[in-house]
Amino acid sequence: MSEPTGKYSITMPRDIAEAAKARSGPSGLSAYVAAAVARQIERDNLNELIQVAEAEHGPVTDEEVQALRDQLHQARKAQSQGEASAA
Repeated sequence: MSEPTGKYSITMPRDIAEAAKARSGPSGLSAYVAAAVARQIERDNLNELIQVAEAEHGPVTDEEVQALRDQLHQARKAQSQGEASAA
């Protein structure tokens, strides 16, 4: 069952509204805008979590981020090699 909806009036630059209309497809502009707002709320929530974690543990360094990216890359590589050998 879907969530109840409400009707709202918003103001945005015309070029952004037209681009959103052009991309919204069959679901319509309202669904497109709702999805964009939901993504922004997720980003805001993640940023709040990051701020809390950094306040408690200190900021994450670029080196730490790169090390985790390297680990992720290696894990994906190992997974794709495992899938290829299983086929």
